[in-house]
Amino acid sequence: MARATGRSSTSTVGRQASSVLIWTALWAVYIVWGSTYLAIRVADRTLPPFLMAGVRFILAGAIMYGWAVWRGHIRYERPTVRNWLAATIVGGALCLGGNGLVVWAELHIGSGLAALIVATVPLWLALLDRLVFGQRLSAAAIFGLTLGFGGLAILVNPSGSNFSAAGVAAVVFAAFFWASGSLYSRAAPLHSRPFVATGMEMMAGGVLLSIVGLATGEAGHVHLSHIGLNPALAWGYLVVFGSLVGFTAYVWLLRVAPTSLVGTYAYVNPVIAVFLGWLLLHEHVGWQTFAGGAVIVAGVLLIVNSNRPAAAAGEPASGEPPARLAAEPENEPEAEREPADEGAA
Repeated sequence: MARATGRSSTSTVGRQASSVLIWTALWAVYIVWGSTYLAIRVADRTLPPFLMAGVRFILAGAIMYGWAVWRGHIRYERPTVRNWLAATIVGGALCLGGNGLVVWAELHIGSGLAALIVATVPLWLALLDRLVFGQRLSAAAIFGLTLGFGGLAILVNPSGSNFSAAGVAAVVFAAFFWASGSLYSRAAPLHSRPFVATGMEMMAGGVLLSIVGLATGEAGHVHLSHIGLNPALAWGYLVVFGSLVGFTAYVWLLRVAPTSLVGTYAYVNPVIAVFLGWLLLHEHVGWQTFAGGAVIVAGVLLIVNSNRPAAAAGEPASGEPPARLAAEPENEPEAEREPADEGAA
């Protein structure tokens, strides 16, 4: 009897530890990806947007790809030309079209407003899935779309304070690019291993961002002596925590936690972003922010919980390049799959 009790106690502790790890990783995704908008806003103060984002993704992608190679993730599946072409398309849509436009937009609008507009990515995913692929939407999803885009209209009302049409338009297009790139990535010939594919996407997207930065003359605005400590720290935070720690936690969660739970980042992240922008950058939070943001989050919540889970929970909508993030565990070869108990850290 005592031995049976001991086994039961050990099993309970194991389950509790697993729950603690899951919630720790989930809150890491909430806080890290919710705070990337703040970090972008701070880095934008002295760093040119496209070159800053480009170097960030090249470095983060190289680290991720190198780690994957070291772990033997390409031992039985070498990246092909088709893999690289697909990674370049996805990286262009997510890193350049998605993140790049957000970084540029935050020169003109607040980080909280940018995060709330980016929160419409699940709405674009559902809409494009219907228009392009003919996916039928449930009544809840249709209502969620109507509600979400109505919230967007409230949020970007030109009568609001600190309104910048260019900044708002850039983030709306960024959300559209995020959704388009995410949908393409589902059937794209990407490498089957999450960290290999995402490292490739980050590096390719970083190169495209750097090309745009150089083409627009940003190199002439880079003065190392004028960067400042806070923008430099913010850039480092984006590389280490935004691109590496946040993504690792997200991939691990997809493998050990219910998708419905992981998908909650879609409406928690913008709330954290708005709060941090208000608290640390003193960004204005008026009735339009509350009303529009609440309606958008409600619309996203309806879509996340409708009968179309893949459109909402499969792609991170954050200041990050979500890359499909080539992260669905079922895409990994069974023989090479890592133990599910490997932590995000």
